[in-house]
Amino acid sequence: MNTQQARILIVDDEEVVRRSFMRILEGNCKVQAVWNWTQVAEAMQQHPADVVLLDLRMPEMDGITVLRALKQRWPESEVIVITGYPTLETAKQAVSLGAYDYLTKPINPEQVIHASNAAWLHKRWALHRDRSAARAQPDSSRTTS
Repeated sequence: MNTQQARILIVDDEEVVRRSFMRILEGNCKVQAVWNWTQVAEAMQQHPADVVLLDLRMPEMDGITVLRALKQRWPESEVIVITGYPTLETAKQAVSLGAYDYLTKPINPEQVIHASNAAWLHKRWALHRDRSAARAQPDSSRTTS
C-alpha cells in the first residue's frame, strides 16, 4: 500500500482562493499556499511540489512567467493553471509550456480535487515509466561480440 501523499502548492494572490483550495485539499495531501514568485521559489526549493495550482493574474510576475520558470527548474512538477480570465492565447501558451491542465474560475471543489488527483497520478505514472525505461536500457558498459 502506498502511503505517500501528494505535495500540492497553491499559488494565488487572492487570500480567499488560497484558503478555499487549502480547505478543499487538506487531509488528502500536503498543502501549502503562497502568493508570489519569491514564495513559490522558496517553497519549491525546500520541498518541490508534485502539483502546483497556479493563478495567471498576479502582481510581480504573471502566471505564464511563473509556469515557464517552474517547468525549467522543476520539470517533474505538474502545473494546473486556474484563471478567472481565460483566453485562447493563454490556454495555448500554458499547454505549450507544459501545463497539465487549464481550468477557469469559478471552480467547484470537485473540479479542484479531480484535477489535482489526475495531475498527481500522471506524475506518478510518468516517473514509473521513466524508471522502467531506464531499467530496460541495455548497459552500455558491456560489449557483445
